[in-house]
Amino acid sequence: MTKLHELAALGQAAWFDYIRRSFITSGELQELVEQGIRGVTSNPAIFEKAIAGSSDYDEDMKKLIKQGKSVDEIYESLAMDDIGRAADILLPVYKESNGDDGYVSLEVSPDLANDTEESIIEARRLFNSLARPNIMIKIPATPAGIPVVKALISEGINVNVTLIFSLEHYEEVAHAYISGLEKRLSTGEDLGRVASVASFFVSRVDTAVDDKLAAMGRTDLLGRIAVDNARLAYARYTEIFSGGRWQKLAEAGAHVQRPLWASTGTKNPGYPATLYVDTLIGPDTVNTIPPATLDAFMKHGTIARTVDSDLDGARSRIAALAGLGIDLQAVTTKLQDDGVVAFAKPFASLMQSIAAKRQQLLNN
Repeated sequence: MTKLHELAALGQAAWFDYIRRSFITSGELQELVEQGIRGVTSNPAIFEKAIAGSSDYDEDMKKLIKQGKSVDEIYESLAMDDIGRAADILLPVYKESNGDDGYVSLEVSPDLANDTEESIIEARRLFNSLARPNIMIKIPATPAGIPVVKALISEGINVNVTLIFSLEHYEEVAHAYISGLEKRLSTGEDLGRVASVASFFVSRVDTAVDDKLAAMGRTDLLGRIAVDNARLAYARYTEIFSGGRWQKLAEAGAHVQRPLWASTGTKNPGYPATLYVDTLIGPDTVNTIPPATLDAFMKHGTIARTVDSDLDGARSRIAALAGLGIDLQAVTTKLQDDGVVAFAKPFASLMQSIAAKRQQLLNN
């Protein structure tokens, strides 16, 4: 039994925050699944490193160029091929878990983060094109993204809601999921065939507030706020997904929308490499873990239920920020805005790389 299996025994699924063609074709993904990985997430930055930063895709790219495909068509063909292959490998996990795990996530274009209608159209197209039950479409929790979540869930499209940084963001996402299920129930559709996770970003919160805290001499709060913020979101999860409103949906077969801890690689080299995994373990959660963090966790991670530990302390430390003049809501709103840009930049860079490679091959 690996540490990933021990996590699963405590109710947490480990998903892998990485994708690349050779990682799939070499058997490495299959090996990780056997070790206990239960899903895969991707984003534009990951695909940029995979496609532009390796030769894995050159032969397929040449074929697509000869077929006269555009830059957008080339990217989509390469990315969706990876997503489809990974989903096929994870399909047994999906079936064994009754649709709780085994998902592979693909993001709609970051350029659509503030466009509700186009995001819905794009998400439908991607989901239907991949034609697999264990695909999740990633939608950002922007003001324009919230109604997208409700619409897609009501249509039976699995959604990974990303770029959640605050309790306010989280509550909007959770209620959008529930509203989507209620709409689906009202039309007599099967609730058990649709799933969602709420991707709550962790480490970037510490990155945003630690320098301010250090300047004020509040070393007691360093490396604490991000985990506290996530633990309070989990406490809110337990409240939202209980009671009469949720019970009606659960009795109709609905899955809870699990909190997914994202951005769990440690940014500060002074912190333990497994900080944002060890401290957020508990039932009905997912942690999407990048490669270096997974390696560290497998070697010296700590297995214990921690996601609901010291909630009074978490509330006290979060409240202390306001007294220090740190507006956590403003910080998290900026982090979400910056996150949209942070995904758009590598996506644009990837498109430029494909265009350059396309032109180079056309000239040869």
